[in-house]
Amino acid sequence: MTGFKESDVSIHDSSRAKEMRCQVLVFGGGLGGVSATLAAAALGVDVILVEELDWLGGQLTAQGVPLDEGPWIEAGMHSRSYGHFRRRLRDYYRAHYPLTGEAHRTTELNPGMGNVGSLCVEPTVAVRVIDDLLAPFVSGARIRVLRRHRLVRAVIDRDRVLGLELLRLEDGSTLFVAADLVVDASETGDLLAAAEVEHVFGAEARATTGEPHALAVADPFDQQALTWCMAFDHRPGEDHTIDRPDDYALHRDLRIDGWPGAQFSWVVSDHVTHRPLTRQLFAGDTDEPYVFDLWHARRIAWRRHFLPGTYASDITVANWPQMDYWRRPAIGVSPQDAAAALREARQFSLSFLYWMQTEAPRHDGGIGYPGLRLRGDVLGTADGLAKQVYYREGRRIRAEFTVLEQHIGVQARPGRSAAEPFPDSVGIGAYRIDLHPSTRGRDTVDIDAYPFEIPLGALLPVRVDNLLPACKNIGTTRITSGAYRVHPVEWSIGEAVGALAAVALRHNLPPRGVRADAGRLADFQSTLADLGVPLRWPVYGALTPYTRRGYRPPRPEGR
Repeated sequence: MTGFKESDVSIHDSSRAKEMRCQVLVFGGGLGGVSATLAAAALGVDVILVEELDWLGGQLTAQGVPLDEGPWIEAGMHSRSYGHFRRRLRDYYRAHYPLTGEAHRTTELNPGMGNVGSLCVEPTVAVRVIDDLLAPFVSGARIRVLRRHRLVRAVIDRDRVLGLELLRLEDGSTLFVAADLVVDASETGDLLAAAEVEHVFGAEARATTGEPHALAVADPFDQQALTWCMAFDHRPGEDHTIDRPDDYALHRDLRIDGWPGAQFSWVVSDHVTHRPLTRQLFAGDTDEPYVFDLWHARRIAWRRHFLPGTYASDITVANWPQMDYWRRPAIGVSPQDAAAALREARQFSLSFLYWMQTEAPRHDGGIGYPGLRLRGDVLGTADGLAKQVYYREGRRIRAEFTVLEQHIGVQARPGRSAAEPFPDSVGIGAYRIDLHPSTRGRDTVDIDAYPFEIPLGALLPVRVDNLLPACKNIGTTRITSGAYRVHPVEWSIGEAVGALAAVALRHNLPPRGVRADAGRLADFQSTLADLGVPLRWPVYGALTPYTRRGYRPPRPEGR
């Protein structure tokens, strides 16, 4: 079957809706969904990509989280497609922004000069680049993108997902999309629940996983904090103070067990040692490339990279420990409770901004920074907050193989000098095991990890034949999901899933059939290699642990 077909259909009951058919249906337009769509289309498959929001890009765009990639990314330790995406981001600035001559010549251009990584960009730019990557396939009728469509229900038949019923948010009409293979690339694994796919959420028990840092007793509602990111610039001498948020006093005085004081403070708990750590909004000259303060952490526009007058101020994204919202879980609860958590998360971020504008001790001895101005324009919103909350975890499939702390964690692998090699590797990644405060008030868990591989078994549900995960919903534990959740790993997961879907359809096999046959697995890994996907880490020193202390972005050329 090729091309998209439309008709009217009865969806197993008395209702009728417009029907579309495709080979692969990708539900969720984050980085995993985008890379799955691109990989499947590149291998000749027709794909429908569904997203509830009007933006694609997930955590990088709609959630406002700049790329967090690790120390080896500029050395080329990524797939060819991800490298192409990164180059397109830099090229967009060179083609469309008035960079200084020095910035234009900088090979590893970091437009925002944020400390979190070597390529911090404005979300609006990333959205345009993602749309450009998809454009040739859209024009060629290989990809169709359905924005502003919400899941109503999944239609299933025993071990298969027949398709999804969707609500078109613009006019309230319904659409049924039938597909040979379905990909859940949603931010929280919503499709897993709707399609009755075996899954877990929250924290597993140590007795189940054997992980040193797992909880003694499983708790599905022990979940990582949400963060509703926001963007702002700083206009000294002006007053951009927002209205006092609801429950401001409550939020201002919250304290996580083990923290040195209230959460709204410049003194927080060090992620690794849990000792008091001072990190102010500003420390020294805000125009310096790299300073250890909050302003520089996720700065997405550094005004000195652009011709004078282009930017009156730097722009930064706030995604900081003080904003971690942990009062309520949002996964696996009722829709009403989830909505309440999201409302409070928004108010929590606004409360922190209001505290900074009105009560925070200034670096120069004063009180408050009223010149902090929300910049919703770079996030595509009117209120200055991101379109969507930053979800650090969601539902995870019960997989044919589950990645444990013992496979990648340095402390859990005594006497070894690398992560566990997986014979069915379909990609690589690198990040420490990083868990933010939990909805039970637990402090951070931050563990050194080795650069790791992505096993194909972690992408295969134990029962359902034609659904694959392509986001934070793969077969990891709550512990190891803290390493597999970042941007380049999500891209790699999606790319592997898109390629797997194409290969499975080509051979008329369920995806698990590729892993079950040694010859087919070898052929699939060759297909990935042809796509430019590295399956192993090199041995020339890149296998040192990824530690929080070990990464400092390169300084710009000439500085």
